[in-house]
Amino acid sequence: MITLEKIFCSTDLHPSNDEALSYALALAKAYEARVYICHALEGKELTGETEAKLREQIAETVQQHCYHTNAGRPGLPDWVPIITCGDPAEIITREAAQNHADLIVMHSRRQSYAATLLGSTAEAVSRTAPCPVLITHPNEREWVDPVTGKVRLKNILMAYDFSNDSEVALMFALMLAEEYQSQLHLLHVLPPKTSQSFATFEEDEFSETTRQLQEAIPEEAKLWCQVKTVVREGKPYREILEYADEQDIDLICMGVRGAGFGMQALFGSNVDRVLRQSSCPMLIARPLKPASFVLAETKIEAEAKAPI
Repeated sequence: MITLEKIFCSTDLHPSNDEALSYALALAKAYEARVYICHALEGKELTGETEAKLREQIAETVQQHCYHTNAGRPGLPDWVPIITCGDPAEIITREAAQNHADLIVMHSRRQSYAATLLGSTAEAVSRTAPCPVLITHPNEREWVDPVTGKVRLKNILMAYDFSNDSEVALMFALMLAEEYQSQLHLLHVLPPKTSQSFATFEEDEFSETTRQLQEAIPEEAKLWCQVKTVVREGKPYREILEYADEQDIDLICMGVRGAGFGMQALFGSNVDRVLRQSSCPMLIARPLKPASFVLAETKIEAEAKAPI
């Protein structure tokens, strides 16, 4: 089973984007994990005075999320500030890899469909991250109480397609469901059939797919996690979004392809569409990469962008 020992959270220190930090600290408390809080200055020089002020600002922001337990002890997890200059997406990926993060938490502003996926930073991080990425958006269903910091994660939706890519996402979904005693909804979407002659075949396919979904859950997980398997037919992103609204889903988990997972592969995909329109946070998981491999990739990208 996957565990969370190191959580990486990016922040621009803007009050409207505090949701990501709230989620990171709440999860860190539950799993006794260390939180790396990163602030990247883009296009600015980092002086000693500026760094000192930013460290103080980060500390104040963290203290605002320092909820107290019933015993009266501060609920502040172990945290480390990271302040640096450069492209935020490159920094987040690089620092998360160097610190061997198990999860990246970040906030993203929704943009129009013609724009880059959720802003260039979120798109780039989702494409290159060495670990799963939890993305929050404005105006969504939240499961971390902004006043008490209590996690109310009741319904988790795992969009499962039987690929190796979705296995990592499923393990994270199971981990969270176990911690918070949430109901796990395992959804698979079959492609639409156009001919009525396939009616019997469809019934058999639905039954077989349901059986396979049930077998995808480890037997021991069924002892502490209530699992609901669902098979639908249609366009995956539409069925995922509709089901999430119908069932008051708090978190959507999806896996994405590892090979060739570039901007064009993600833009217009089911993951992209669900990210843009979901009414709750979303966890994107891709095949995990060794830190050394990610660092090499970021170095190559940085060198390619450098002026000759």
